[in-house]
Amino acid sequence: MKIKLPKYAALAGTCGLSLVLGSFITVKLQNAPVTVSVIREAQKIIGMEFTDAEADSMADNLNQFNKSYDNLRKLKMPNSVVPALNFNPVPVGFVNPDEKSGFKLGDMEKVTLPANRDDIAFYTIRQLAALIRTKQITSVDLTKFFIERLKKYNGKLLNVITFTEEHALQKAAEADARIADGHYRGVLDGIPFGAKDLLAQKDYKTTFGSVPYQDQQLDVDATVITKLEDAGAILIAKTTLGELAQGDVWFGGKTKNPWDITRGSSGSSAGSASAVSAGCLPFAIGSETLGSIVSPATECGDSGLRPSFGRVSKYGAMALSWSMDKLGPIARSVEDAAIVFNTIQGTDGKDLSTIAAPFNYDGRIKSLNGYKIGYVKADFERKYANRANDSTTLAKLKELGAELVPIEYPKMPIGSMTFLLDAEAGAAFQELVLSHKEDQMVLQNKNAWPNTFRSAQFIPAVEYIQANRARTLLIQDWYEKLKGLDLYITPSFSQNLSMTNLTGNPCVVLPNGFNAKGRPTSITFMGQLFGEGKLLQAAKTYQEATDFNKKHPALNF
Repeated sequence: MKIKLPKYAALAGTCGLSLVLGSFITVKLQNAPVTVSVIREAQKIIGMEFTDAEADSMADNLNQFNKSYDNLRKLKMPNSVVPALNFNPVPVGFVNPDEKSGFKLGDMEKVTLPANRDDIAFYTIRQLAALIRTKQITSVDLTKFFIERLKKYNGKLLNVITFTEEHALQKAAEADARIADGHYRGVLDGIPFGAKDLLAQKDYKTTFGSVPYQDQQLDVDATVITKLEDAGAILIAKTTLGELAQGDVWFGGKTKNPWDITRGSSGSSAGSASAVSAGCLPFAIGSETLGSIVSPATECGDSGLRPSFGRVSKYGAMALSWSMDKLGPIARSVEDAAIVFNTIQGTDGKDLSTIAAPFNYDGRIKSLNGYKIGYVKADFERKYANRANDSTTLAKLKELGAELVPIEYPKMPIGSMTFLLDAEAGAAFQELVLSHKEDQMVLQNKNAWPNTFRSAQFIPAVEYIQANRARTLLIQDWYEKLKGLDLYITPSFSQNLSMTNLTGNPCVVLPNGFNAKGRPTSITFMGQLFGEGKLLQAAKTYQEATDFNKKHPALNF
């Protein structure tokens, strides 16, 4: 099926309030009236008690609400339609970390085509760009190389849903002609990439990795894809995602980790992380709502950037949570992630959730002298799997000149706010519940989306609003605690992951060693809101003082 989006669809990334229905009553699909006895039972779900007289008085209102719900459901709104409220992560008194915009790449040695052409599979964007710019390789040859490599390993890794080969070869030929005529567009010109298959490209299917949508074709191009192609990058594949952006299981199977194919690549940006790790893509676009860049980048040993909320347009992307969804690059190095981010960031008239902010990055920095870097002391002192490697990272930061400052989390019930994601996801995919198409999805356990979508219909709108009010307090508290710091560092998996997906702070996750079984481990650098400049600079400085990102899976399968 091919769906033409409404003219003003996806204009804003929003809280989802107008689509989060008011109470347990919303799941009553029959027209049976709400009575006092129904209210007596239902009040147990919301944890409140009403007298019979109060219940009797409410019945008329609740029955009227039901009629309103029925009328709204008849609109059959597609996923692309956003609620009329914008989430804004900016705290009171906020000052942008960067005063002005600027982008300077680090120094680089001369690049030559290797004797073994397979070695270019693990070249960085800048190295590949140097080969193209100096005409040592054409974009067509490079595009064919990565398409062939994807196809070679896809049978085992299951990291591609759709190859965009015809489109890619045409664009690559255009890039070669343009470059031959002296119109080189910059470091991304002629460079192949992949996009998580929740981003629309109008000539190909956009499946969301899900059985109910596996034949869906959207009549738009996602802004992120448009910006990359305008810079000359070549879309060669739509990569896998766990079904509707959860995990690494999709309608075609389970995407695998190239370091150990007995394991999944984690999710939900499963294919993007797997393909970059295997040297099948120079970079790919992923998305994160609650760990979907951090987790697969960790599992596969990639460098991933989750930008601040509002930095990158979500137009043309599947909505899971209008107030938490973020798009970002998964790449071979931190500077590669910076290159891609510099291209895709910025406001978009088609997505009113985007926020204007300067971005100032200087990749020439070699030390962390003068940097004040916070660290969540309690996190690093607890017993956890990657404690040794993380402690070594702290020591390396000191060695590079950083001043480490202990910090503490806000004393707030952070985990109790994360049902905001359930509420918005339940609204985004309520159509599946109403039509029972969620029964077609691959995973059906208690923690899978079908059960979450059903359960979300019982979340009262009042509690959704209360949680967002608590979120406002959290945003302000965390902003105050981070004042005076350039950034902070944290284990990749801790309370911080949930908290900062609520506050909208950016992060870079990158390899910091290996575990006893030889699989990559990671550390997370966290930035001030819209502080991607210093965040990326610090992470790049650390990465260049180590060599973990230069090690690759053997691919012996």
